[in-house]
Amino acid sequence: MRSDRMKAGLERAPHRSLLKAMGYTDEELKRPLIGVINSKNESIPGHIHLDRIAEAVKAGIRMAGGTPMEVPCIGVCDGTAMNHRGMNYSLPSRELIADSIESMAEANAFDAMVLIPNCDKVVPGMLMAAARVNIPAIVISGGPMLAGRCNGKNLNLTMMFEAVGSVSAGTMSEEELYEMEENACPGCGSCSGMYTANSMNCLTEVLGMGLPGNGTIPAVYGERIRLAKTAGMKIMEILEKGLLPRDIMTYKAFENALTTDMALGCSTNSVLHLTAIAYEAGIKIDLDIINKISAMTPNLCKLSPAGPYHVQDLYEAGGVQAVMKELASGGLLHLDQPTVAGGCLGDVIKQAHVQNHAVIRPFDDPYSTTGGIAVLRGNLAPDGAVVKRSAVAPEMMVHKGPARVFNSEEEAYDAILSGKIKKKDVIIIRYEGPKGGPGMKEMLSPTAAIAGMGLDKDVALITDGRFSGATRGASIGHVSPEAMSGGPIAVVEEGDIISINIPEGRLDVLIDEEALKNRLEKWTAPEPKIKNGYLARYASLVTSANTGAVLK
Repeated sequence: MRSDRMKAGLERAPHRSLLKAMGYTDEELKRPLIGVINSKNESIPGHIHLDRIAEAVKAGIRMAGGTPMEVPCIGVCDGTAMNHRGMNYSLPSRELIADSIESMAEANAFDAMVLIPNCDKVVPGMLMAAARVNIPAIVISGGPMLAGRCNGKNLNLTMMFEAVGSVSAGTMSEEELYEMEENACPGCGSCSGMYTANSMNCLTEVLGMGLPGNGTIPAVYGERIRLAKTAGMKIMEILEKGLLPRDIMTYKAFENALTTDMALGCSTNSVLHLTAIAYEAGIKIDLDIINKISAMTPNLCKLSPAGPYHVQDLYEAGGVQAVMKELASGGLLHLDQPTVAGGCLGDVIKQAHVQNHAVIRPFDDPYSTTGGIAVLRGNLAPDGAVVKRSAVAPEMMVHKGPARVFNSEEEAYDAILSGKIKKKDVIIIRYEGPKGGPGMKEMLSPTAAIAGMGLDKDVALITDGRFSGATRGASIGHVSPEAMSGGPIAVVEEGDIISINIPEGRLDVLIDEEALKNRLEKWTAPEPKIKNGYLARYASLVTSANTGAVLK
């Protein structure tokens, strides 16, 4: 056993004495030591209940003959961090999570790990760590939040952010906003739409690192606790088989994940995270593969913010397994890939079937014949940009308009709320990329304000930052190279005409090549926004968004 280097033999008597100080018995120390990495905290609704998940996992481990050792993991809530300095720390926290799990797994010589995330950067951070450490591992999330209800209608977090814009536009009262605030998020779990957390928890199943139901069983259901116990038992099977994360997360597994991503209409952040997880697994994902996969993958689901359904509806319709079954019927998945559930992916989805074709459309009757995400290139984004095509209004798929240029999210948000943005405008928010932010902030507040003011079918937003999975509209992020690295977005001027053509995968500023070259030659980098602490170190090491914003 790997843990024997810490606990076996005469020379490890001092080590065992320390373990016994915590109450571990000789019998427990003879068993495999399983790290239970728990991101429970009291600052994220998706994590407030993870102590119950951890207890269930530990029960499963003990039932199957292992000794669990619970250790903590940090987490940031993107919702409460939105539109203030806290958001600078969200994406960088992903790297801290991966580094800290590596540290704990190696320092404690764990034989295997059960990873308990739920929200935003915690899921990809844990998967990155699993690929890096490469000991037997399984992911069990805390599950999605149920949708809220108010006046007979479903509510979610997207609606809350958009309601702020509606109040500013005078179409909603503050009293109505407060009533929504009281009801939008009814309890624990990752926010109820196909936002980043639920996107990554669903794709964890597709990658083969989570059990069926990991992404969709609601947080408050007893079935979630049973799944956690099963995960605890399964890790012992995985350990016995010697099945490692890099055996599971192969190139074909990432192709499966990207294909299902397109069918589900996941958050654009999934591109950023899948690229980073693949990097840790020693696999390179080129952004061009995304358009290739999207071109042949139908969009089968329109979950919030793209449509009226929520993750609980996906669960009741058959879950991620049913979506994969539809994709497999069209020959789009590699069914021979191993999974932590045992057997291959084809075995896992064999019994799945769609319960509600309004939520999961048939393969031959999709919402669209192409996938939910597109990569755009052009003279404004030579290394690529990403858009959630499934959440863009048809009239905005092709758009030209004057650039309204802002050097921070805060400047743009103030301009939107004060009525300075007009129809046809293309908002440019720059110096918010991985280096420039630093930390590549999400832009949900500006996009939601635009939607709440009724401008989402008239105004586009382009940024070297990124968007929440809760964002809808013509919102194009991850523009690479970013402004802080001297990308073309740094030299766009107020009034330049921006051309967006999503069907053709183009994003351009309509000036001649020589003029653009002259502007770039004259450009000089501004002073960094943050010059000390973790974010300064992060900015000096982080790569571009098109490579996953990983640290080198």
